[in-house]
Amino acid sequence: MGGQAGIVHKQPDFQVAAPRRAPIADPLVEYLLRLGDDRLVLGHRMSEWCGHGPILEEDIAMSNIALDLIGHAQSLLQLAGELEGQGRDADALAYFRDGVQYRNCLMVELPNGDFAFTMVRQFLFDTYSVLLWDALSRCEHPQLAAIAAKSLKEDKYHLRHSSEWVVRLGDGTEESHARAQAALDQLWRYVGELFDHDEVNDAVAGEALIAVDHAAIRALWETMVKDALQRATLTLPAEQGTRRGGRRGLHTEHLGHMLATMQSVARAHPGASW
Repeated sequence: MGGQAGIVHKQPDFQVAAPRRAPIADPLVEYLLRLGDDRLVLGHRMSEWCGHGPILEEDIAMSNIALDLIGHAQSLLQLAGELEGQGRDADALAYFRDGVQYRNCLMVELPNGDFAFTMVRQFLFDTYSVLLWDALSRCEHPQLAAIAAKSLKEDKYHLRHSSEWVVRLGDGTEESHARAQAALDQLWRYVGELFDHDEVNDAVAGEALIAVDHAAIRALWETMVKDALQRATLTLPAEQGTRRGGRRGLHTEHLGHMLATMQSVARAHPGASW
């Protein structure tokens, strides 16, 4: 029985299992979409408060913050469209993508809830955003560094605004404290996704020289957040399982409802000039 010696083993022409994730065609474009979508979706959520603020001054402040965030998103999506090279500008990326093509984190797409929920979310995101912009303003990609430097100045004002409200609500009345604590408890499970590091981050670090130390940013973020929460007499929630998926297009049902409103006019009149 010497037949075994003549067997030639070939590479099978089928896959035992499909890849868990499709390869990313352009990591830098993907990275810019993540940055832009975070701010576009959160900016739209803040804009929903226009005309509904608790006091007139706050109504104006939240509308201005919404404008800033949408402005940051416009710059990032415009750059993403240019690098993509498929003829899509910021408007096309904002209004003519479906929910599964959005790359924002889940925290920003949650409904506004009450004023305490909106302010606690804004504070958690602002703290992260200021630290991220500070790091990106020193990256080797000149266009992104310029966007980061400009956005950082405005985000510092956003953080001052939201952190003062968190302290005011947490250290305020029994009712405001309870609402702020409930918001913090609910939002805490979404925090971890802000600092996730994956193959997109590795790719942009190697190809576009955009290297962000997410572990270092998280350590600074935790120090800043704990300090504000202590002054607000709020209790840091216990560690919870992180809700994630937004970076891969796996969103809550809330994003679809939001996009249906946000995109309705542009999709009703595609190609129109205004």
